[in-house]
Amino acid sequence: MPFDFQNDVSATGQTNYHAGISAEKTVEHTYGRRGARLREARWRGPYGEIDLIFSEGETVVFVEVKKSRTHAQAAQRLTARQMQRILHSADHYLGSCPKGALTDARLDVALVDAQGVVEIIENASLAA
Repeated sequence: MPFDFQNDVSATGQTNYHAGISAEKTVEHTYGRRGARLREARWRGPYGEIDLIFSEGETVVFVEVKKSRTHAQAAQRLTARQMQRILHSADHYLGSCPKGALTDARLDVALVDAQGVVEIIENASLAA
């Protein structure tokens, strides 16, 4: 065929993309069962993307989702640079909230293993 274009995204990239979406949906349902209300999924600001943003009462919860074979491997995929980017993005998002920076907020990391089991680390920016 004269116009036989190849897809820019490799098969592995597609698999990882869909696995990430599936992990985010699993985490979304986990928070929903806890009574949280989804505000945003894959919110993108000037500093980057935040996977999920929820409301738990008056608290805004920013969630970074990491998926791997085990929870430990998923946790290892989160870098200090990534945490900084997420915190900057969260700060920017809070600027659009009525209370601004005074909004009660936290950053959680949700780890998803190969079986789809979710482990949530609340206030992950303070953990360590």
